[in-house]
Amino acid sequence: MQFRYLGQSGFKISEITYGNWLTHGSQIENETAAACVRAALDAGITTFDTADVYANTAAESVLGAALKGERRQSLEIFTKVFGPTGPKGHNDVGLSRKHIMESIDGSLERLGTDYVDLYQAHRYDFETPLEETMQAFADIVRQGKALYIGVSEWTEDQLRAGAALARELKFQLISNQPEYSALWRVIEERIVPTSKELGISQIVWSPVAQGVLTGKYLPGAPHPEGSRATDERGGAGAVKRFLTDDVLTRVQNLAPIARELDLTPAQLAVAWVLQNDNVATAIIGASRPEQVVENVKASGVTIPTELMVRIDEVLGDVVERDASRTSERSPSTREA
Repeated sequence: MQFRYLGQSGFKISEITYGNWLTHGSQIENETAAACVRAALDAGITTFDTADVYANTAAESVLGAALKGERRQSLEIFTKVFGPTGPKGHNDVGLSRKHIMESIDGSLERLGTDYVDLYQAHRYDFETPLEETMQAFADIVRQGKALYIGVSEWTEDQLRAGAALARELKFQLISNQPEYSALWRVIEERIVPTSKELGISQIVWSPVAQGVLTGKYLPGAPHPEGSRATDERGGAGAVKRFLTDDVLTRVQNLAPIARELDLTPAQLAVAWVLQNDNVATAIIGASRPEQVVENVKASGVTIPTELMVRIDEVLGDVVERDASRTSERSPSTREA
């Protein structure tokens, strides 16, 4: 396992992060979830990402139980705040001071730790003054409940404003967590250059494009039984945008490139995002321990320039590059 610095800080994380969105507390049994976490630890992963909104707080509890007994100082635990949780009342959502200060305590209790290494604003909150949000984060850092602060799916203007306030309040905004894969490259034009300027790294999710870049979805064929595309409760809506015959045909043509590198298509997809020097880590999920074991082999892989060019040529115009798509991710209102 290789390690990278997160943002302009001295904080190192594993370049493969284990994340439990859509799995822990919902799709898989707790015993299987614990086995996946154990596989991650055995493979050298030290960084774990979750959120209070995942399975309405249950994912944090499952992760906390799975990590119990591990040396806390050897782990990097990330969680997030924004989405509606608990009974989903009018103050159970967003980035108000009330919701943030209550949410961090709930997350710490569920995770079984005194602090998280990184606390992230899961989305931008248009209904709360940014000054209120950043002051709450500053107080949480000063209280020792979080060591660093990050955000997720913020636009370049939001990153600039947040980083400026963080500097004024004497804490570090060191990360952004966007979707990024060989098929979804909307951060490259604006987010990445702005982040480099501000000393912010990317913690990228869905590097395998919801499983599409594994090559398991075939053009013109029924979706594999038990796959995300067949699970209306577990992400079918998110993967649908990639399931066109044109995309799936092009993805099949990546297999020879993966073979040249002695990688599986999934490993190639994870390694591809790690070629971006603004990416600190790629989040992988798993419903079986063996998926973790396979995907960590992407760590430390260097893809030669000529093969990166071939990947671009194979995927062609099915790649989404529209920089404005980031702004679609944060809801204009924060209704519970």
